[in-house]
Amino acid sequence: MTSMTALPRISMRFVPVWRRNQLVWRKLAIPSILGNLADPMIYMLGLGYGLGSLLPDVRGVPYIVFLAAGTICFSTMNSATFETLYSSFSRMHVQRTWDAIMNAPVTLDDVVLAELVWAATKAFLSGIAILLVAWALGLTHSPMALWILPLLPLIGLTFGALGLGITAVSPSYDFFMYYFTLFITPMAMLSGVFYPIEQLPAALRALALALPLTHAIELVRPLFLGKVPDMIALHLAVLAAYAVVGFCVAVVLFRRRLLK
Repeated sequence: MTSMTALPRISMRFVPVWRRNQLVWRKLAIPSILGNLADPMIYMLGLGYGLGSLLPDVRGVPYIVFLAAGTICFSTMNSATFETLYSSFSRMHVQRTWDAIMNAPVTLDDVVLAELVWAATKAFLSGIAILLVAWALGLTHSPMALWILPLLPLIGLTFGALGLGITAVSPSYDFFMYYFTLFITPMAMLSGVFYPIEQLPAALRALALALPLTHAIELVRPLFLGKVPDMIALHLAVLAAYAVVGFCVAVVLFRRRLLK
């Protein structure tokens, strides 16, 4: 029997579980996509055009262009977070889907990995949708923006892993409000989605540099503007570290909850 604290034992058995989630999602794909797009689109268009008309250029570009790059990361983060919180919790605790799956030769580690990869898949679709809208609005024309595409799955994995850790200890849906209030919302305010982090006081700027969303934006925004990001390896390493550590912690927490 696997130790509760052993490293995750992963295999390709997660693929059928991912496929099962994808088949279920296809039945409600359109409303799901529209739901994931609504919030970031309101921010981008409402603040971008409304507030942006009152503001000078930010870092040499119109405010809506600056905001659009942050919104891509914001949307990707939200999609992965909602999937690993509400949807994963439903499958684990309410519907008992995980229990049924594990009657087959599939381990809990495989199920958790499938949930993570599925969340990253949905996050990838959300990020692409926002990027396409920005492209259609003429906010970016640089071919370098295409390099954002391979970054979206990594951003999804990062926030999906963090969300799974919260789901593993959550007693109910209400518990997720603490995560949004104490982590997701402050991070969105501090990480450069809506304004440059240079505007923050030194202490808050140091805090922002420890947050994963900041590193995602520091990669995506320059590419959106047709520039090469600075310190690419550092930003990638931080996101990967959050994803790997978050996934390992989530697996341990799920084992303690479900395999007692």
